[in-house]
Amino acid sequence: MSLDDWVLALHVLSAFAMAGSIVLFWIVIVAMRSVDTVRDTLAYAPLASLGSTVIGIGVLGTLVFGVWLAISRDEYQLWDGWIIAALVLWAIGTSLGARGGKEFTKALTRARELDETGSAGAPGELRALNRSPAGLLLHTVSSLATVAILVLMIWKPGA
Repeated sequence: MSLDDWVLALHVLSAFAMAGSIVLFWIVIVAMRSVDTVRDTLAYAPLASLGSTVIGIGVLGTLVFGVWLAISRDEYQLWDGWIIAALVLWAIGTSLGARGGKEFTKALTRARELDETGSAGAPGELRALNRSPAGLLLHTVSSLATVAILVLMIWKPGA
């Protein structure tokens, strides 16, 4: 196997990590829609933490290894339209995904505060934070950007 083969394998592995984390976050988002207690909200913290770590690795890996491939392989150029489109979508998807994550983190932060004080909080407070409409919208657009990147990577229009 050549170095480019290894870089391609790491690029694809990073993409799987990124996509898998997005799916994990969808599962958590859907599951937490009915959660309104401190204990139940905090129960999802380890999954959210795992997803954040893995998506960070996937986001960084897809960018680094993807740019590496675009530079090292003769058949691709970093300024190819489909690569530029993928980089723009990558920037949009990752920034919106991060902002969406911050919206949902508000529920975990508030649950930790309530847990430290031994309070249950206002009725419906955690449920409202767990159902963040802004977080849902941001995660949806981020997910769609990722799907569009996958389409570009598979079909490489114009290449």
